[in-house]
Amino acid sequence: MSTFKTLRKSSTSFFKEKGSKFYGFAFPIHTKEEVKECLQIIQAEHPKARHICSAFLIGIGDQEYYLANDDGEPANSAGAPILGQIRSAGITNTYIAIVRYFGGTKLGIGGLIQAYKLGAALTIEANEIIEVEPQGNVSFKISFDLMGTILPIIDKNNLNAKIKNLADGVQIDIRFDEKDELMIKGLFNRWIEI
Repeated sequence: MSTFKTLRKSSTSFFKEKGSKFYGFAFPIHTKEEVKECLQIIQAEHPKARHICSAFLIGIGDQEYYLANDDGEPANSAGAPILGQIRSAGITNTYIAIVRYFGGTKLGIGGLIQAYKLGAALTIEANEIIEVEPQGNVSFKISFDLMGTILPIIDKNNLNAKIKNLADGVQIDIRFDEKDELMIKGLFNRWIEI
């Protein structure tokens, strides 16, 4: 797979429409599991929000995976316009959520489509679009006593690793440029299932 465009970092936006408040959030993501983490951050920040509508797109071409969520708004009035803005910007591996606080005046379906479209567009504009190499990842679980062996390998190779303590060991998740897949798997082949 060739390079693709995505967002450099997370970004936010805000605007009002007929009393309703719209807060936009954009995140670069690599997996659909990250969407849950992003949503939890937004829910913690906006616990009283009436709607958190969203869309994400991962991959390109035949490998594309996407989902749009209207979160209680009329069908296709929120998630689809957000997804449309992701596509319009030519980016992937992106999650955008728009939080709406109802202001007392109904916007109608056309008004909702425009509002969610604008929220997504503003959130993308507040960011920077970058071109990146396709990413791969490996995940494996080890016992605590192997940390002294694994950590030096991660450090020596300057790898992007997430380490999560579990009750019975440690979960290691490593992200890397797809072109480095054989080298990375070679470093950890004793602990991962290939």
